[in-house]
Amino acid sequence: MSPRFHNEDERAAWELAEFMIQQARSMMREAEKSLESWKLGKEMNRQRCARRGINQTDAEIRWAASSSAKNAITNNNFHVSLATMYYGAATANYARAEYFRNQR
Repeated sequence: MSPRFHNEDERAAWELAEFMIQQARSMMREAEKSLESWKLGKEMNRQRCARRGINQTDAEIRWAASSSAKNAITNNNFHVSLATMYYGAATANYARAEYFRNQR
């Protein structure tokens, strides 16, 4: 159900807020993909090291130092930051829409 708008400014602010929410959700999906990539890579590295007789602590150190691990964490942090920015912008636009609604 879409809201009933009282003026064009309110509608525009609301639609921009909705767009920002969609962008934030997209960024969170990307962050989740990066985190899953990191987890999968860590487990594969652990198994590979176990086959070679490398203990779990050393395997984790090797994984943390790898470029794949660093890239996955960097991508995760980047997308979470973008999502946070979009959620903040959406909040501001919902507040703006509320302001315009009350300006009758």
